[in-house]
Amino acid sequence: MLYEISPKEVVAKKDAGEKLCLVDVREQFEWDICHIEGANLVPMNTVPQALQQLEAQADETTLVVYCHHGVRSLNVVHWLRAQGVENCVSMSGGIDRWSVEVDFNVPRY
Repeated sequence: MLYEISPKEVVAKKDAGEKLCLVDVREQFEWDICHIEGANLVPMNTVPQALQQLEAQADETTLVVYCHHGVRSLNVVHWLRAQGVENCVSMSGGIDRWSVEVDFNVPRY
C-alpha cells in the first residue's frame, strides 16, 4: 500500500463508494479555522493515546490522515504503520491542497 494519496484520489474513492475515515492531525486552533466535513480531529500529539481507536477503525476502513501541508500526516502514517496499523495513508498536500483542488470553500491559511 502506498504511503500517500492525493485529495482528488480521496474524492474518487469516496465517489466510488469506498468507505474512508478522514483523520485530521492538526491542532484544535487549525481545525477551528477550517476542516473537512466528516473528518475526525486527532491532534498529532494525541495519536499514541488514540492508537487503539485508530487501529480498530483501520480494521473497518482505510484511514486517510491529513494535516496542513502533508508533513505531519505522513509522519503519523509512518508511525502508525510501525505500530502495525497498515491500512492508513497520508493525504498529500494536506488540507491546503484540498482547498485548491477539491473544495474552494475550505479556507486557506
